[in-house]
Amino acid sequence: MTIENREAFLDKLASRLGRERRTEGVERPKWSVTPQEEVFKGMSQDELADVLEKHCQVIHTDFKRTDRDGLTKVLQETIDGYEGKLVVTSNDKRHQEYGVTKFFEEARGQMDVHVWDPAAGKENQRVAERADVGLVFSDITLAESGTVTLFNDKNNGRSISLLPRTFIAIIPKSTLVPRMTQAAQRIHEAQAKGEDCASYVSFISGPSNSADIEMNLIVGVHGPIKATYILVD
Repeated sequence: MTIENREAFLDKLASRLGRERRTEGVERPKWSVTPQEEVFKGMSQDELADVLEKHCQVIHTDFKRTDRDGLTKVLQETIDGYEGKLVVTSNDKRHQEYGVTKFFEEARGQMDVHVWDPAAGKENQRVAERADVGLVFSDITLAESGTVTLFNDKNNGRSISLLPRTFIAIIPKSTLVPRMTQAAQRIHEAQAKGEDCASYVSFISGPSNSADIEMNLIVGVHGPIKATYILVD
């Protein structure tokens, strides 16, 4: 990812502060107290899965748990429950690894599946607007808040989780972390190592909802009205 005009921006910022720009000798502070790292510290993946399942009740999200062999059966049941005839999904290599690609091939004729295609441009969004189901894999999953983290890029458009009537997230158990703290650490570490990082990161906690009016929670105001998390052991 290229940052345009970075040097000029930093030079101008330093001048507005009335000092020379510092290019060395700057160290990240070490805090004496870090309560954010103590939440659910030391929990196993199974324990974090239990926390996630419990919080799904709070965020009005259906929670299902299976293994790789049973994933396609649970996926079929969930899509059928949503009366899904048109599904939009990301172009994710995990589809092949988890048998989802084969599942879609065998379901041809029963449902239409649109895989996000960078070459299709705006057509991807138009399909997502009509879709019954948006399907994605979670990249990092926050147990505390029931949040799936999506690394959006040219093969995984934001519209997949925003525009369809319902939303399904497949959650590999290995993606579970306690909370936002660990998700931010993972992203920062990847950047520090020079790894390719998504230009946009989405944090999604269940179906769309709002309590803006008189603090009354309304689910399904904008975006998917129902959501299901499928945790895969």
